[in-house]
Amino acid sequence: MDLSAAPKEIDGHGLLAGKVVLITAAAGTGIGSTTARRALLEGADVVVSDYHERRLGETRDELAALGLGRVESVVCDVTSTEAVDALIAQTVAAAGRLDVLVNNAGLGGQTPVIDMTDDEWDRVLNVTLTSVMRATRAALRYFRDVDHGGVIVNNASVLGWRAQHSQSHYAAAKAGVMALTRCSAIEAVEHGVRINAVSPSIARHKFLEKTSSSELLDQLSSDEAFGRAAEPWEIATTIAFLASDYSSYLTGEVISVSSQRA
Repeated sequence: MDLSAAPKEIDGHGLLAGKVVLITAAAGTGIGSTTARRALLEGADVVVSDYHERRLGETRDELAALGLGRVESVVCDVTSTEAVDALIAQTVAAAGRLDVLVNNAGLGGQTPVIDMTDDEWDRVLNVTLTSVMRATRAALRYFRDVDHGGVIVNNASVLGWRAQHSQSHYAAAKAGVMALTRCSAIEAVEHGVRINAVSPSIARHKFLEKTSSSELLDQLSSDEAFGRAAEPWEIATTIAFLASDYSSYLTGEVISVSSQRA
């Protein structure tokens, strides 16, 4: 049996039927757009958001062409509090309600600490960590006021747990996402909201190929127990599980989506 061959994507099972799911950083071909597609396959209506207007429009059209649920798009710069607050309001205006927020925005890069500038550090932390706080804050205020409960799923990374050369800014941000997930989840209980996170090891897609060398990605992929990187949909199905009622007793958890060797 060839474990290095990716399995066929599984069919939807109605896990998110009747729900409205908002995904940030959903343009393109990465985990965000794949999560939007999975939400549609699971019966949801989706709102996709991204800073890149053209790519977002293309992604919206591709998702709508699937002929599944309703698809809306909202352009948003997650480094702006005003824009993030408006994103939640525009989502509700366009789709009627919000049930699930997926915080997928993140920014990486490869720079050793000795060469890192303050601006580079601040940019990665702003996009990857502070944006998650902004969106979580705005969503919690909405859920508190409407009183129908909800779910937030954050995209972290195994780098929040382990070391990798030239990744201190990104790893620190993702460790922060994990801590934010745990602490905000305790606060969110009183509003009927669950907050969890996924922690992927490596999922290969076109955007990742642009930001990391093929040699590094090949090495990281070969280190996985299956000898391959995850397919983006394999991350998306775990996000769908956490967004669904199947995970009703999970909050403040960080689920590692990896095949790391023990």
